[in-house]
Amino acid sequence: MNSRTIADLAARNAAHPSHRRTTVFIISAPSGSGKSTLVSRLLASGLGLRFSVSYTTRKPRGTERPGESYNYISRPEFEARIQRGEFLEHALVFGNYYGTHREVLEQAQSEGKDLILDIDVQGARQLKESIPEAVSIFILAPSRDILEQRLRARSEDSQEVIQRRLREAAEEIRNYDQYDYVLVNHQVEESVSTLAAIIRAERVRRIRMEDQIRPILKSFEERSPSLFE
Repeated sequence: MNSRTIADLAARNAAHPSHRRTTVFIISAPSGSGKSTLVSRLLASGLGLRFSVSYTTRKPRGTERPGESYNYISRPEFEARIQRGEFLEHALVFGNYYGTHREVLEQAQSEGKDLILDIDVQGARQLKESIPEAVSIFILAPSRDILEQRLRARSEDSQEVIQRRLREAAEEIRNYDQYDYVLVNHQVEESVSTLAAIIRAERVRRIRMEDQIRPILKSFEERSPSLFE
């Protein structure tokens, strides 16, 4: 984690001692792998998660709504925010910028929630450099044929775009070994259950439990010796 991020988190932890530390969960997947559906179901599962709405310079598609799918801003504004260091990560993908604003981490920390980021391989690599303890999960369709079927079933893209997405998927999949977990999305319910299990397990990893362990240890150290000793 870079010095600015460490300082920011330390200050927020001091201001909110009752809140547990925020764990950042990175979820990446080739387009058409079912990531959006899985994330949506995960957020509705009552696990106390906050979703990071990314910023982008591309135009809304279909039923996408500003502030829910993405925060849509102009390219000059995005580049100005890059210069001001406002993004935890950003990437240029197919001619459009995408980025995660620092504010979302601050908001999650103030709420005592964990943060879910839906970002691509480039963004995941950047974020792991600045927040090494972030947990990364890569989602895959069971095969190329199934991925292509899912892309066509959406009826959103032209043949040219579908072929481009498949080529891009091949490149993204080659980076699977950079992730902590890999999930093959055979069936939605099973995949959501697996994601929830990963989140629950990571929350009790020792390095994330230190703030709760220390007061327990202290309570034993401060206790008076038993009268029966």
